[in-house]
Amino acid sequence: MLPGTLVIATSLAYLMLLFAVAAWADRRRARGKSVIGNAWVYALSMAVYCTAWTYFGSVGRAATAGVWFLPIYLGPMLAMLLGWMVLRKMIRIARTQRITTIADFIASRYGKSAALAGLVTLITVVGIVPYIALQLKAIASGYAVLTALPGLPGQTAGSSGNWLADSTLLIALAMAGFTMVFGARQLDGAERHEGMVAAIAFESVVKLLAFVAVGVFVCWGLFNGPGDIFARARAVPELARLLTLGQGQAFAYEQWFALTLLAMLSVLFLPRQFQVMVVENVDERHLKRAVWVFPLYLLLINLFVLPIALGGLLLDPGSNPETFVLTLPLVHGAPALALLAFVGGLSAATGMVIVEAIAVSTMVCNDLVMPLLLRTRRFAAQAQGDLTALLLNTRRAAIVLIMLLGYVYFRLAGEAYALVSIGLISFAAVAQFAPALLGGLYWRGGTRAGALAGLLAGFALWAYTLMLPSVAKSGWLAAEFLQHGPFGIALLKPEQLFGLQGLDNLTHALFWSLTLNAALFVAVSLWRLPSARERSQALLFVDVFERDAAPTFWRGHAELTSLRALCERLLGSARTQRLFEQVAARQGRAAGQPPRADAALVRDVETQLAGSIGSASARVMVAAVVDEEPLGVGDVMQLVEEGSQLRAANEQLRSLDQMKDDFMSSVTHELRTPLTSIRAMAELMVDEPDMAAVQRSRFTGLIVTETERLTRLVNQVLELAKIESSQAAWRLAACDLNAIAQQAAAAMAAPLAERGTVLTLALAAGLPSVMADPDRLMQVLLNLLSNAAKFVPAPGGRITLALHATPDAAVFSVSDNGPGVPLAQQALIFEKFRQGGDASQPPVGTGLGLPISRQIVRHFGGRLWLESSPGAGATFRFTLPWQDAGATS
Repeated sequence: MLPGTLVIATSLAYLMLLFAVAAWADRRRARGKSVIGNAWVYALSMAVYCTAWTYFGSVGRAATAGVWFLPIYLGPMLAMLLGWMVLRKMIRIARTQRITTIADFIASRYGKSAALAGLVTLITVVGIVPYIALQLKAIASGYAVLTALPGLPGQTAGSSGNWLADSTLLIALAMAGFTMVFGARQLDGAERHEGMVAAIAFESVVKLLAFVAVGVFVCWGLFNGPGDIFARARAVPELARLLTLGQGQAFAYEQWFALTLLAMLSVLFLPRQFQVMVVENVDERHLKRAVWVFPLYLLLINLFVLPIALGGLLLDPGSNPETFVLTLPLVHGAPALALLAFVGGLSAATGMVIVEAIAVSTMVCNDLVMPLLLRTRRFAAQAQGDLTALLLNTRRAAIVLIMLLGYVYFRLAGEAYALVSIGLISFAAVAQFAPALLGGLYWRGGTRAGALAGLLAGFALWAYTLMLPSVAKSGWLAAEFLQHGPFGIALLKPEQLFGLQGLDNLTHALFWSLTLNAALFVAVSLWRLPSARERSQALLFVDVFERDAAPTFWRGHAELTSLRALCERLLGSARTQRLFEQVAARQGRAAGQPPRADAALVRDVETQLAGSIGSASARVMVAAVVDEEPLGVGDVMQLVEEGSQLRAANEQLRSLDQMKDDFMSSVTHELRTPLTSIRAMAELMVDEPDMAAVQRSRFTGLIVTETERLTRLVNQVLELAKIESSQAAWRLAACDLNAIAQQAAAAMAAPLAERGTVLTLALAAGLPSVMADPDRLMQVLLNLLSNAAKFVPAPGGRITLALHATPDAAVFSVSDNGPGVPLAQQALIFEKFRQGGDASQPPVGTGLGLPISRQIVRHFGGRLWLESSPGAGATFRFTLPWQDAGATS
């Protein structure tokens, strides 16, 4: 037994420490040094999943069901390892749309539906109340164990027959106060709660160390290791079954699957998990670490669950298994460890309550209270001033209300269920979000009506088959309701609905609720096509990774003064000014000029307001100050097409910019080479006045050669510039293509013979003449022949100049038996003006001959391309259209 004052003082000191950590993180953020911009902090904050249920309930479940406590933790591990892409997509969407809650997420996907957001919020509030009650029960029970409060008959220690005098009520109110301090100090939910996240990461470390410390104490302080515990347990028949999954197990294997599935869904859809994993994420890359750190954390915190449970059953079989974490150290001479364990449990409970209450209070304010206020004329008349105080007070009141509802459930039904069972009721409630949310992420055909129908049906069946039975087992409903069904109708018995037997109550409820939920979501969505707004939001959600710049689905007329006034009422003057300055800068406005009141500004205003009041309420308030033109499905598809064209144009511009950069790099390189050579040889001649005459003469000749090369390159650059700017002089004449090919071959005959290269002509007789510039065509053929001559073996080189006709064009080809061109380099030769490769690849040309040749051929309506297989030579081909050749002048 420990003094109550010591337990209370230690608890308050720990909570103050959490607050100090949060304040420290907020100060660092103010200085521009984010604490949560760290993958480790992000991964540890996910461990808010481990609540008092993990700390006390898992040991209690392991004491009655053995290894069957594992599915609750295998599910999140599988979700992170297999479904992290789903989480990444949710993060990207939430950041793009400034989504702050799971209700806002689902409502935004289906056209920013206020009705859908309100329904999700109601389901969340009702479903999360048992979970809040679980935390209160765990803290009250733990305090009673440490202080040995007597407790009244039939009641949990720590409670009182007089509700107002109940210490648990004081705990609930105290936790509400701490929650307001942590998360209700600012309005914009999209601004991350860095202090809260840092505190949650810190408490995750504390509860892990405390639980592991108890496990080590039980295994090696009370026994000779885990092996000793398991050996003693196998000697007791009642305990031996806890180590197996075989016959005689109290739970069926279908429950294992149901629990694993339930945990997989819950780790994504619980409001607190959505808050820390999606809303508070600062970098998608942090997921790479979280996908293995979070499962590892779950493994470590559950490593000693079964040894503690078995050790408690061996040493204190009459005690409540859910308190073994406290009673084993307390009874066996380690009160300090028991106090540390209580602090760990308190940490687990407070972390869950703080994050959950923040998330749910935001949903209540944005999706229940705000829509009601917006419908009242009195509020509309008074809504001309600053509304931030009203919204903040609404969230604070919601936090207190949520805590009081949790306390009421604790008093009404807390005694009928163990901690784990209470938690599973909440898990089953949030699992109802799965069809609408997952379907909305990957199926464009999902509709608002389908989501509403599925959620209503699933929630109704959850309440009927799981929530009401929990109240009935507490004595608040007649027992006949469970035994015989309402009005004596056996088919309607809540835990054997429509005659389905053989399943435990959780699996039974999950089967009926999720099956009908998913079926109605799909059926109703197929029955009616999505509206224009639903279709536009579906595109933004489903294709979020394919759309760097999402199209703006808005048309109408807006006044700048009205939009500014609306923002100032909800965001404040400073944030409004920053927003409008950012929009003006994106629009290309000069500094100090206001932005244009266009569709982009309306979208940005609505998106910013969504971070404060939710997307549905933001849409209503923006619609009240603008004149919007309704969009049809055709309009949406047109905007999508325009967005696609704009995206393609931007990509083309980026490609052109890259081509320009590559071209300039190539030109610079080609010009730098002779300049460097000239400078180096000139410096040598100046520095060595006694240089031998023969050497000086050789250097002079090289300088002349490099100067000629430089002159040629400059002329080529000027020529290419003239061609591209349509200022080049062209001499059109009727060209005999065979004659031009023979002249080019004759001009190259002597240089090729000196290298031992054989040039072969393969011409086609009877070709018609083509209107073109004969000098330019000769230039193209000489460029291609010269390029081929550089890369064929000497001696032994072979080059073929061929000409043949097609119905549309004459086709020239220059083939060689050189090394060919690597595949990776072929795509760069013309599209990016690359001539030459890196040190590990043979070049395919030097100078600017190839780009000039391509421009000449293009001028006459033709096309120049390369065909090559590495090691098998290269072939350059170009076409001259019969009819189009003379059309360009």
